[in-house]
Amino acid sequence: MKLLHANSEEKQSIGLMGGTFDPIHLGHLVTAEEVRIKFGLDKVIFVPSGHPPHKEAKDVSAPEHRYLMTVLATITNPYFNVSRVEVDRMQAERTYTIETIRFFHQYYEGKANLFFITGADAILEILSWKDYQELLSICSFIAATRPGYSLSKLEETIGEVCPEALCNIYVVEIPAMAISSTFIRNRVSEGKSIKYLTPEAVTQYILKNGLYSDAKPQYKTPLSSDTKNRILK
Repeated sequence: MKLLHANSEEKQSIGLMGGTFDPIHLGHLVTAEEVRIKFGLDKVIFVPSGHPPHKEAKDVSAPEHRYLMTVLATITNPYFNVSRVEVDRMQAERTYTIETIRFFHQYYEGKANLFFITGADAILEILSWKDYQELLSICSFIAATRPGYSLSKLEETIGEVCPEALCNIYVVEIPAMAISSTFIRNRVSEGKSIKYLTPEAVTQYILKNGLYSDAKPQYKTPLSSDTKNRILK
């Protein structure tokens, strides 16, 4: 793993963790915290996706549910924030990583070093992402892997086509990466416990809203603006 050290006085180091978070789980949280510490990041901003280009809308829970679960999961960590930038971009048919990175690049007026955190498997597809060359020029990537993950696949897939891209990709091993959102959704649909796989507040949110199962929600109306504001405080 290539490691960056002290932050410059002029620039902050900001981690951007994108994903569907359907649902967010302890693997995501452990990854974000581990990366924050190892790379000396000032904060990690979770960015729940709006309409991810690689998934059909019917296969993903409503963005508002995913956003609120992410807020509940991260609220106790002062170094974690949650952004609505993709959730609020709902008029778009698809939301792309480049658009999100451009937003934060402009938001920080180029005065922050941006690090996009994602899984190593997703990084393998980076050359197929929209405007990937611009992406690599304004943002670094941190690929979270399971222990024992072979870096040769990364080097072969990306290095042979675009070797300069490897200079902007860092790799970190995360033991908790064995947990997956798919595994959690399947357990809920089978009526099995997800305790200790995701924060308790997220577990309760899933049960109350009847997510990932045929069970009826314990309440049928979305959270009010007042309730959302209380959650965010």
